[in-house]
Parts: sequence; structure tokens; C-alpha cells
Amino acid sequence: MKISLTSIEIKSPLHFFKLSFFAFHISNQLKASRCIEYRKKGFWNKHFTMTLWRNEEDIKLFVYSGALLDALKKSKSIVKEIRSITIDANDLPNWKEAQILLKTKGKSFSD
Repeated sequence: MKISLTSIEIKSPLHFFKLSFFAFHISNQLKASRCIEYRKKGFWNKHFTMTLWRNEEDIKLFVYSGALLDALKKSKSIVKEIRSITIDANDLPNWKEAQILLKTKGKSFSD
């Protein structure tokens, strides 16, 4: 099994509403995907997601299509940093562990 962890930091709290618009459409895409389980949390300018997948191919199908791909293309104007990591595990970690993994081992995509 594969787990994808992501953190998103937006440039300004004023971009929260645009991020929420993207998140709504991505959540709908996620519900229709092969994702086994997902969690999200965040407030104001820092947001986190974690998803559980059977394999990396299912992750790629999700990432490179639909609402997520569209949001990634349009997010440069609102996002300060996106940090992501994919790990092998059978269960989603707790939030504290996920945040540590993102901070210490996650790949950063900064503006």
C-alpha cells in the first residue's frame, strides 16, 4: 500500500477561498477515484492531506488528471509551498507523525 502526504502553505490568508474552491473539486475527484482512505485538515494558510492507495499507479491516475491537475496548474499564484512525500504503509499515520515526515523527508515545491 502507498500513502501520499501533502502540505500546502498559501501565500496569504486572502487566498483561502480560492484554495477552498480547488479543494471542493479535488474532493469530488477523490471520492470517485481508487483512493482507499483520506483525511484532510488545515486552517487559514496551512493545510494537510493524507491518502491511502493500493499502488503508485492509482496515485498517478489521480494526480495527472481532472481537478487536481487543473488546480496544480493554477495554484502558482496562491501557493507559497507544496510539500509532498509518498511512503509504503498499510495505515494512515497520525497527524503529528505525518507533519514530521513532511518536514524532514518531504519534497518541497516552492514558488
